Amino acid sequence: MASEQRKKYDSEFKTGAVKLVLNGQSLSEVARDLDLNRSMLARWKREYLKDQKGSFPGKGNLRPEDEELRELKRRLRDVTEERDILKKALAIFSKQPK
Repeated sequence: MASEQRKKYDSEFKTGAVKLVLNGQSLSEVARDLDLNRSMLARWKREYLKDQKGSFPGKGNLRPEDEELRELKRRLRDVTEERDILKKALAIFSKQPK
């Protein structure tokens, strides 16, 4: 039994489909003409209306705010690790010899 491959659509296709809906064609009509699921096209429309420039960034690409969040989390992890190392070093060097 062969597994079904999931269809992949590039950002230009998604944007074009959404623009057809925004230009007055019905969602159902565009979905039928492009052989898309109506709910998927509705989701694309919501994403596009929410953030036109950042919508459909593509595989491996992040929106600017997501990229900033990733960078801040990485920096926090690094600083936390440095702090923990310094705490351990302080504990080692502050022990009084007997």
